[in-house]
Amino acid sequence: MSGRDVLITGIGLVSCLGEGAETHQRLLSSGEARPVVDTERFPPFPIHPLPAIDWNLQIPKRGDQRQMETWQRLGTYAAGLALDDAGIKGDEALCASMDMIVGASGGERDVAVDADILAQSRLRPDVEVLLNEKLTTDLRPTLFLAQLSNLLAGNISIVHKVTGSSRTFMGEEGSGIAAIETAAARIRAGQATHVLVGAAYQTEHPDMLLGFELGGYLHRGPHASVWKRAGMEGGGVVSGSGAAFLVLESRDHAAGRGRKAYAELGKIASGRARRGTALEPALAAMLQEMGADKADLVVSGASGAHEPTAAEAAVLQRLGLPVRGWSTLAGHLRDAQFPFSVALAALAVGEGVAYPSSDDLERPVDGAVETVLATTVGYHYFEGMALVTAAK
Repeated sequence: MSGRDVLITGIGLVSCLGEGAETHQRLLSSGEARPVVDTERFPPFPIHPLPAIDWNLQIPKRGDQRQMETWQRLGTYAAGLALDDAGIKGDEALCASMDMIVGASGGERDVAVDADILAQSRLRPDVEVLLNEKLTTDLRPTLFLAQLSNLLAGNISIVHKVTGSSRTFMGEEGSGIAAIETAAARIRAGQATHVLVGAAYQTEHPDMLLGFELGGYLHRGPHASVWKRAGMEGGGVVSGSGAAFLVLESRDHAAGRGRKAYAELGKIASGRARRGTALEPALAAMLQEMGADKADLVVSGASGAHEPTAAEAAVLQRLGLPVRGWSTLAGHLRDAQFPFSVALAALAVGEGVAYPSSDDLERPVDGAVETVLATTVGYHYFEGMALVTAAK
């Protein structure tokens, strides 16, 4: 045990299941959670939509809300939930000295303008002139600013006064993995004492779904468990809107303010194995490196994408590890996938009980849960794992 051990002391979650750590813990632990799926807005692709959110609860100034896109409001909201949960929100000294690491994509495009440009380009031979016209009339300078990935961190700083160092990673699932890995490494190295870390993803926007579908990744038709989408129409991914932010603290810092932790964040591993025959052995090696055989449960962020999900299922089955694929219920949250997996692992360890299975392929767990492996195997690239253990 060391004073630089990394403890998880605050959790902020938003998904189609609701908002807050307590809500997710209650629904998942009771077995009452059911997937919330919208099949009407983007047929033939189902999605997991956001719940109704009163943004005023975490972003009180309407001016702040107006200048944010939905994904920024979502991340800022979840960050506020995490700060509240850790007892840090409103403490100016703690917020001013708090570091922040965010996994973020670019912003949402103006779909109406894009559609208009595409439609007119089919009627006019002078496409270059058309684009110049649109640049000076339809495209707002603020729209370009809104695409900056680090604006999520900027808005969190403005709204919640978290003004220590700030870092933003890009790269879909890899951004969330790198954010958690870097935050933990900084605390262990003594470079930080408390860090706000996480990500958000808003799928309810045509350009977000287009990015998945251009690669053939989106599931089509009726909703199904992530473990059972192979062989069904489409690529297997049912994306969702959501966010996950964590407050990580060194053991000494948490003890100094008398804060109880959900769990301890242990070893973290990440990789970028080629999909295909190389993926399964790479995951097996990562599991061995992690000492995954000691885990009582695996909280998996499997996306449902056919090939990577099958590879993860195969290596976990060979190890005989019980697994819970939470994306069946809440969808694939892309940048927020790994932070969400780690958060759910921490909640399970905090209660000491495994979540009931939501699929007949997920076997029951007997006895107390003290060590949980959180995983995310990206639909296209990136994989990450973290051991989450009971806080001592």
